[in-house]
Amino acid sequence: MRPYSAPGWLPGGQAQTLWPLLIKPRHIPLRRERWTTPDGDFIDVDHLDGSAEAPLLVLFHGLEGSARSHYALSTAHACRQIGWRLAVPHFRGCSGELNHRPRAYHSGDTAEIDWILRRLHGGNGGRHLHVAGISLGGNALLKWAGEQGQKAGELVSGVAGICAPLDLAACGHHLARGFNRLYTRHFLDTLKARSAARLQRFPGLFDPERMHRASNLWEFDDAVTGPVHGFAGADDYWARSSAKPWLKAIAVPALVVNPKNDPFLPAAALPGAADISRTVRLEQPATGGHVGFVSGAFPGNLDWLPQRLLHFFISETS
Repeated sequence: MRPYSAPGWLPGGQAQTLWPLLIKPRHIPLRRERWTTPDGDFIDVDHLDGSAEAPLLVLFHGLEGSARSHYALSTAHACRQIGWRLAVPHFRGCSGELNHRPRAYHSGDTAEIDWILRRLHGGNGGRHLHVAGISLGGNALLKWAGEQGQKAGELVSGVAGICAPLDLAACGHHLARGFNRLYTRHFLDTLKARSAARLQRFPGLFDPERMHRASNLWEFDDAVTGPVHGFAGADDYWARSSAKPWLKAIAVPALVVNPKNDPFLPAAALPGAADISRTVRLEQPATGGHVGFVSGAFPGNLDWLPQRLLHFFISETS
C-alpha cells in the first residue's frame, strides 16, 4: 500500500467533484445479499468476499449512491489488492428497487446504521470491523459513533467520515447558491422520481405539489424528508441530524476528512479542535472537492481515497 500523502491536482472544488465521473473505475463483481429489516422492509448488502480471517471494511454510501459509485468501486479494488473483505450496505431504495415501507433514509439515520453494524458484527467472528461513510453516509456514521460513545468500541475498531455534511444547514444553504445549484438539481431529479414512486404506493405520505415545486434541498426536505421520517420540517431535520455536535462524544479512533474546496460544505462551517474529542483526527486538505480526490498523472486516478482509508485503519486501529 502506497504511503499517505495529500490528494488532488485539479484546481477547483467543482472540477475535483465532477472529474471522477470521467474516470470511473472498472466494474468489480460483488455478491449481493438481501436482509429483512426489523420493520419488515429490506436492504441489499453487496459483499467483496475474501478469507474469513481478513479484516472487514464496511462502506456506507452517500446521497443516492450505491455500490456502483466511483468511491465504492475504487475501494473495492483496493480491498481486493490487500486481501480485505468489503461490505457496502445500500440505504433503503438505493439498490435498484423501491423499498416496501413508507420511510426511506436520511442524513441522521443512526438507527439503521446501528442495526446494520450489529448484524455485520454478529457474523464477523470477532475480527476487525472497520467502518467508513461517504458524504451522507459519513454524517450518519459519525453521528452514530457520537451517540454510542464508548459502546461503539464493542462493535467497530474505528470510523471514518469522508466529505460528510457535518452541518446540514450550512450545506443545504450553500448548495442553493451559484454553481452549486447544479448539484442540487441533480439530486432533486432522482429524489423526486423515487419519492413520486413511493407516493403511488403510499398515497397521502406527503404533499406532492410541494414536492414537485421544491427547487432546493431545504424545500424538498421540508416537504418530504422531514415529515416522512418524523421531523417537523427541514430546519428540525437538519438541526437534529447534523453530526458536528456529536464529534466531541466520539470515543473510538475516528478520521474526519473535509476538503476546504468541497462545494457542498463551506470551509467556514468545518469543525475545529474545540469541536472534537481526543480520538478524532481532522484532515482538511486544500483540494479534493466533494469525494473527488483525483491524483496521479493526467487524466488522474481515484486511488487516494481508498488508500487513505486503508492507511488509517491499519495504522490507527490495529
